[in-house]
Amino acid sequence: MRPLPWIGAGFDTRVALPWPLRTGALLRTLLAGLLAWWLLLGHGSARAHEISMAEMVVWQNSPTEFSWQWTAAPRTGGASLRLRWPDGCDSPEPQRLRCGAQGLSGRVAVEGLGEGTSALLLKMHWLDGGLRVYTFSQGQRELLLYGSAEDRRDLAEIARAYTALGIEHILTGIDHLLFVVGLLFLVGFRRQLVWTISAFTVAHSLTLGLSALGWLSLRAPPVEATIALSIMLVAGEALHRRPTVARRWPALVALLFGLVHGLGFAGALQAIGLPQQHLLAALLTFNLGVELGQLAVVGSLWAAWHLLSTRPWLARARTPVLYAIGSLAAWWTLARVATLAGI
Repeated sequence: MRPLPWIGAGFDTRVALPWPLRTGALLRTLLAGLLAWWLLLGHGSARAHEISMAEMVVWQNSPTEFSWQWTAAPRTGGASLRLRWPDGCDSPEPQRLRCGAQGLSGRVAVEGLGEGTSALLLKMHWLDGGLRVYTFSQGQRELLLYGSAEDRRDLAEIARAYTALGIEHILTGIDHLLFVVGLLFLVGFRRQLVWTISAFTVAHSLTLGLSALGWLSLRAPPVEATIALSIMLVAGEALHRRPTVARRWPALVALLFGLVHGLGFAGALQAIGLPQQHLLAALLTFNLGVELGQLAVVGSLWAAWHLLSTRPWLARARTPVLYAIGSLAAWWTLARVATLAGI
């Protein structure tokens, strides 16, 4: 009887099976692997940690007339994005907007978010030369414009918007999530996991802040390639039981790679833009949203493991799932290195 490995050092789900596996067990293992590939590849891309975002630019041509165009079109997958302009504004012709004496002021709402596109950037070029960037998300589909270049959004509005964006970013960032899942397989649900996840959080919060404030700058392609490589390495470490550095000090590995993942978060935040007024609040609440999303994922996986820990197929699914994660990360690594090399 040869025991199959269990999910992480803190799991008590070891299952001894005849070796080689019986036909039925082998079939279940293959099906588990195919399911993992379907789940992963269904959401994977070479730039997997970006938010699916549309962008519209609006120019003020006169106090009452505006023109607009999409500079990053919405993704398909449902109803297209539609903007509801403030009362008193109408569109007499395509990509033109005419407002009353009050100008473009009042509530602007967007419909269709979440059906292929998770966020919308509205870039306003005002007549006096000012530029303001407004962010719509699934958590905040309506904003108030004041008809001038002055950004008068209050602290609560900024905090709500950027917390929601942080949550959406981590939940749609399949590469960041796979790194966390790899850490769970490596460590298991035991006390050491708290230190490991905490180290990852501290590290990516540090580089996110430094990069977003302009104190640290690295090109995106090497950051993205290193993120993919980190997933592949953690998956590989989780597949064996040798007492390597990663197994003895997983918090150190999470800390080092977390520094790189923070630069990935910062890249998404720079694409969204930070308001000059309440800049620190936007940065902190975006990071808070990332942490809330990460905790939700870890908590959900813990609940799933707690419910399924007595099922024998759980241990058998570990190896194909880790191979699927590692293979996908290897593909990302090759694709991102090719981009970096200009191939």
